[in-house]
Amino acid sequence: MSLVAVREADLGPERAKVTSQSLLAQKRSGAAITSLTAYDYPTARLVDEAGIDMVLVGDSLGMAVLGHSDTLSVTMEEMLHHARAVRRGVQRALLVVDMPFGSYQVSQEETLRNGLRLVKEAGAEAVKLEGGALSHASSVRVLTEAEVPVVGHIGLTPQSVHRMGGYRVQGRSVEAVARLREEALRLEDAGAIALVLEGIPRELARAITAELTIPTIGIGAGPECDGQILVFHDLFDLSFRKPPKFVRSFGDAGAMMRAGLEAFREAVEERSFPADAESYHLPAQVSLEEPVELKGR
Repeated sequence: MSLVAVREADLGPERAKVTSQSLLAQKRSGAAITSLTAYDYPTARLVDEAGIDMVLVGDSLGMAVLGHSDTLSVTMEEMLHHARAVRRGVQRALLVVDMPFGSYQVSQEETLRNGLRLVKEAGAEAVKLEGGALSHASSVRVLTEAEVPVVGHIGLTPQSVHRMGGYRVQGRSVEAVARLREEALRLEDAGAIALVLEGIPRELARAITAELTIPTIGIGAGPECDGQILVFHDLFDLSFRKPPKFVRSFGDAGAMMRAGLEAFREAVEERSFPADAESYHLPAQVSLEEPVELKGR
């Protein structure tokens, strides 16, 4: 029995492994697809054990984890490092890894090389790349033909922040609507297994979702997408910034952690931690009464 089969058997029938085909079945049945980002082993385990369908190691780690102001400086090595950690924590969910800025814009050969690295070295089950231009559709096709599943991403694409003039809602003009609808169809035709729709009007996301046979995953794109994704740190008020309009807080982990940190500091300062019960003791037959002599002096 293969390792994958063993893992699926361990999950049981109610926790079957998520695949691109099962996501497609969810779209057809109308069952909502859940997705979150993760950047390390502990959060990956929590997300996976909560039953989330798709885990994305996003280049948003640049902002959420590494403290950058945008995603542009994230490297392939950083993506590989974090993806390996997440891979160890994920059993059931489909693991998708972002291709960072500069890893697929230079040439088709480099795009393929980097996509293969994410699969071979980090265990990605799909990669995600941003943009719907003809060149990006070609990248999706090249990766797909090499057996690397691809999730597309159109609308507000953070790697294009400078061209867009900031993080602005896209698809508000007749021309932009037509362009995004065409890009969605191009990416599906090129072989994408799913499509992230970010920062576009609800009505446009609904139309694209109806036009595609592959699932759409929304973030700031309204409730009619086939699924929804959020950044893990936004979900729990850990982003240290004003959240976008589309983010809903599902718990204030920041406040809980601050309270715990302050309690730890106070316990150490007042010397109530560690207590005797949290300390180790010498065996009764070992005495400290004998004087210590420095040998060789």
